[in-house]
Amino acid sequence: MKIGVLTGGGDAPGLNAVVRAIVKSAICEYGSEIVGILNGFGGLLSPPSVRPLSLHDVRGLVARGGTVLGTTLRANPFAIEGKDRSKEVLDSVRWLGLDGLVVIGGQGSLTIAHRFSEKGLKVVGVPKTIDNELAATSVSFGFNTAVATASDAIDKLQTTAESHHRVMFIEVMGRSTGWIALASGISGGADVILIPEIPYRIERIVEKIHERKLQGREYTIVVVAEGAFEEGGSPSYMGEDERKPPEDRRLIGAAERVARAVGAATGLDWRVTVLGHLQRGGVPTPHDRILATRFGAGAVRAVQEKAFGKMVAIDGAQMHLVPLAEAISKVKRVSPESELVWTARALGISLGAQVAANGSHASLDG
Repeated sequence: MKIGVLTGGGDAPGLNAVVRAIVKSAICEYGSEIVGILNGFGGLLSPPSVRPLSLHDVRGLVARGGTVLGTTLRANPFAIEGKDRSKEVLDSVRWLGLDGLVVIGGQGSLTIAHRFSEKGLKVVGVPKTIDNELAATSVSFGFNTAVATASDAIDKLQTTAESHHRVMFIEVMGRSTGWIALASGISGGADVILIPEIPYRIERIVEKIHERKLQGREYTIVVVAEGAFEEGGSPSYMGEDERKPPEDRRLIGAAERVARAVGAATGLDWRVTVLGHLQRGGVPTPHDRILATRFGAGAVRAVQEKAFGKMVAIDGAQMHLVPLAEAISKVKRVSPESELVWTARALGISLGAQVAANGSHASLDG
């Protein structure tokens, strides 16, 4: 068989490990030919931009960040400058003689893949998102590395915050979900964690800071997801983006906004650190390398078995396939009643909101 592979959307640690696994398993296990599509779906527009991939081409990629195929957030063939150019993609796939196409991407890229699947394209999806927001898989590669990067940054801020008696705000990624903020905040020993699923109140954050001062703790660490917002308010978007559709708006300044409000209320010295794309870069953790490798090999197997229109996923330790329609139908958000949120509160971490009067949380037996 001749299989195409592309990476779409934002990059994530482990993308190259997926590409490597696809090439190695396709060639070594099935004797198939692999064609790399450059720069996401844009590489299938006329004329197509592709490169053949051999075992030599993927040597050493398992530990390399980024994607050797390139990626983009702005190459939706169904809406490029107001035009539907999807036919060019279908024509390119036929011209290249592809028996299947593996699309590695998040919500946006997999939605495009699903639309092409409905047009008859033989597609298999691989979930990619550091935000861990795809509900059809228990975890996606890149998330573990992003949490490790954020946790390391929190560890470093702890020492300088304590030295200068400051309130330190660290902004991490998480447009609509707080998985990175919650996981890294617990891992790094944060005092306050603010996530999109639980709108915060400034007075609750101030209460936590005063509580720590009474305990002799002269500094506070606040982890802020970029999509976090105050109760009754909305996320912080770039000014010119307010008129754009929600999915095209760029978030900016969530930590800065809450920091200024807390500073005004307390008179304390504060600083803001925005990790930004540091969370997308660097060497993937062993966990993400293994998961990405399993996803890549699983995608090739799905193509060989002609299980098209589906996405590889993991549930606990078990790999399986889910329909693309199901994979993109639901965003996995942090439940305020989840065991992880309860754990944070049990440790004394403030979520910037009032604890439920009945102390409700998910029971340990599910």
